[in-house]
This record gives sequence, structure tokens and C-alpha cells, in this order.
Amino acid sequence: MARFPLKHVYEAQQFDRGLLDTVFEVADDMRRDMSEGGRRFGRALANKIMASLFYEPSTRTRFSFEAAMLRLGGSIITTENAREFSSAAKGESLYDSTRIINGYADIIVMRHHEAGSAEKAAQVSTAPVINAGDGAGQHPTQALLDLYTIQSHFHEINNLKVAMVGDLKYGRTVRSLSYLLTKYSGIQIIFVSPSVCRMESDIKNYLDKAGVSWEEETDLDTVLPLVDCVYMTRIQRERFIVPEDYDAAAGKYILTIGKVLRMKPDAIIMHPLPRLNEISQEVDDDPRAHYFKQAQNGLYIRMALLHLLLTAD
Repeated sequence: MARFPLKHVYEAQQFDRGLLDTVFEVADDMRRDMSEGGRRFGRALANKIMASLFYEPSTRTRFSFEAAMLRLGGSIITTENAREFSSAAKGESLYDSTRIINGYADIIVMRHHEAGSAEKAAQVSTAPVINAGDGAGQHPTQALLDLYTIQSHFHEINNLKVAMVGDLKYGRTVRSLSYLLTKYSGIQIIFVSPSVCRMESDIKNYLDKAGVSWEEETDLDTVLPLVDCVYMTRIQRERFIVPEDYDAAAGKYILTIGKVLRMKPDAIIMHPLPRLNEISQEVDDDPRAHYFKQAQNGLYIRMALLHLLLTAD
């Protein structure tokens, strides 16, 4: 198994091109091994325990991490609403919770409502910490599976044009993916959003420094025929402070089959899920729809990360 220099995974900026290639190669191994009944990796993490510590709701991320650990022969201890049903409800600090869980588990997978929380936990944790989403901050493992999905389809990530659509201000998935796309050449990004949901300036500045071309647009119909990948996101009601801002953004972009037919035949549609109404169900059977494959790829990527963090030299 390849050497993996990271102790924790808390932000997308930790990954260079070489590390991305390593993770994707191991994810390919995991995919093949699962198709063969887990003969190679099915007991790789036997006697290892993963703590699944989620302060915010999750379905795909929590289940895929837990499934990944079980597929590798490990065990899990879990809470799906630590904000309400753990000692956090009594006022226990993240610092104390992390130190305590270090004595129970070999690795911690954490989703938290505060941006930067996973990095803070990593600073005091003797066990590896994986960020499974920190508020409106980052979601690095989602970005890894997103990029893996793109590579699996196109075989080459360089020289692609990507449209990121919807809630770009609060969307931690598009923030993290933007960081990772800077590791490739010839990338062009089009940010498509209502004015209240524009991508924050820190990401734009990061892209500028990396030499990645980007532009902003409000008309999705104009963009669809031009891009190789359309990355849809839901408007996140729970992140908005001003209700009127949410009302102004909700339902603005809805991808119907009629719109999809205007896309390139080999283009792909992605979504981190859950979706509301931003992609019509009639689109699901179109060959360009990759969001369910994308979710499945999360299992292979998370199996790869757990294996690398817990076994690689």
C-alpha cells in the first residue's frame, strides 16, 4: 500500500496531485475488491473502531463512512445527532469530547455545525480525524468523491469546463471541489447563482492565485451547452439568516429533461444530494445523470481513506 503522509483529513487544501492519484488508485482497488467479495480488503481493519460523531443530520456521508468501515472488517460507535444527544447538549466542549473519544476509537469521523471545527479537533486528537462537513466551511471527502466521479467518466480531468450551480455561498461541497480543481490544468469554472448565493471571495482569490479561469453567470440556460460538468446544489434554507434571501434564491434553477437535452452528449450532471426540486426526477434516467453513481463512489473513496489513514506506512 502506498505511503500516506496525512494524519488527519480536515480540508481539501491538504491534497496535492500525487495524493489525489494515490487516493483514487486505492479507491479503484476497493471497487474491484468489493466486486470480488472483499477477498483482499474484507478484514483489513479488523479490530479497528471508528467513532462516527455527527452534530448535524446526514444520510449519505454517515452511512457511507459506516458502511466503508464495516466493509473493511472494522467496527463503529456512532451518534447521528451529537448536538442534541451527546454531552454537547450539557455544554461539553469539542476539545473535551475529542480527548475522551480518543480513548474509545482508532479514528474519528466528524460532522459539525461550526466551520473549522474538524481542524480544531485534529489539533488535540491522537486518533486521525476526518472532516465529514463543518458548517459552511468544507467537506473534503465529498470533494474527493466528486473529483473521482469526474475522473471515472472522462478519464482525464485536465481541460474541463465545470458549472457550479445554486447555493455557492453556503455550499461547502463546491468550496472544497474548487480547491481540488486547482490541481489540474486548463480548468474553467462558471459559478451560476442568485446574487444572494454568490461564491465567496476567498475561493475566487484562491483560484486567481492558482491561475484557474472562472466567471460568474446568473442564466443557467446560457451555460448548459458550454460545459462538461454541471454540479447542481440545493439552496440550503438552514444556512440563511435572512428568510427573504432564501425566498429570493429558492427554486431559481431547476434542471428539467428539456434543459438537459441542450447539454453535450458526453457531459455529466452531479449533485451532492439531498436534492429538493433542483433536478427533476425525469432526468434520472438520462445517461448524463451521475449523481447516484457519485453517491456510490463515496463508499469507495471513504474505504480508501480509512484504509490509508489506519494502515499505510
